[in-house]
Amino acid sequence: MTYEIYHETSFEYSNIVTFSHNLARLKPTNSSIQKLIKYNLEISPKAYETNEFVDLFENTNNYILLREPHKILTLKAISEVSLDTNMIQKKINSYLNSQITISGLKERFKSSNPNDISAKLYLFPTSLIPYASYEIMLYTLESFHPSRSLLSSINEFMGRIFEDFKFVSGFSDVTTPIDTIFREKKGVCQDFAQFAIAALRTIGIATRYMSGYIRTIPAEGSEKLFGTDASHAWFSAYIPDIGWVDFDPTNNKIPDQDYILLGYGRDYHDIAPLKGVVQSSGKSKLDVKVNVQCLSE
Repeated sequence: MTYEIYHETSFEYSNIVTFSHNLARLKPTNSSIQKLIKYNLEISPKAYETNEFVDLFENTNNYILLREPHKILTLKAISEVSLDTNMIQKKINSYLNSQITISGLKERFKSSNPNDISAKLYLFPTSLIPYASYEIMLYTLESFHPSRSLLSSINEFMGRIFEDFKFVSGFSDVTTPIDTIFREKKGVCQDFAQFAIAALRTIGIATRYMSGYIRTIPAEGSEKLFGTDASHAWFSAYIPDIGWVDFDPTNNKIPDQDYILLGYGRDYHDIAPLKGVVQSSGKSKLDVKVNVQCLSE
């Protein structure tokens, strides 16, 4: 399947910005199942300096230095990616062969198996995703039993989040504490991902934050409006001898050919689409337009 992704981010400042330093992470990743065909980033006003590099998490970063005074900053990223649907299905089928339990995972992590070293980075808390409370830990452990496979346990845990939590836009932002999300049982995709990551790390499962896009199909008889899609977030758990397995608690499914991966990290901060420092004063207004278009199947 081939997709075109249009992602426009615009900041309108109340006062003139004399210069700014920015990092944009809008270039989709390459992997065994996803190939980046083309990518173009338009910046307005014109950048004084740009530089592209790949960070620790294999995410492509575009460094942007602006020296031209401006009140509006606009970035338009247009990408085209191809997904290998056969490879995706083979990968999902391979997950079914894993029988390792949570006890087996913990024993494995006590050793120095070289295949597990990089995964251990995702066992630790961050400023956005601290370890979960005792109440959340008890809620999580309801899905984990000594004789049950890790894959089956995480899959059930994902389903419980889907059933117990409501998708409510505007209730939260990326800094909303996971305790609040758990207490209110509502939020959006990034909340559900960060809640799951905190819960799973607390019980010893290496888990990372995944960011990207999901194909949306309008209701029958309705026209798909350009720019009305959105970025999407899910989580990925490490299962020894299988690797990283993705889970989407917002939709209660293992991501397939409808998902385009932008990148991953320990939390949202590691893969934020745009962040920077500006020299100005006053407030700013953010506007984002995203469109995911399937070009061929």
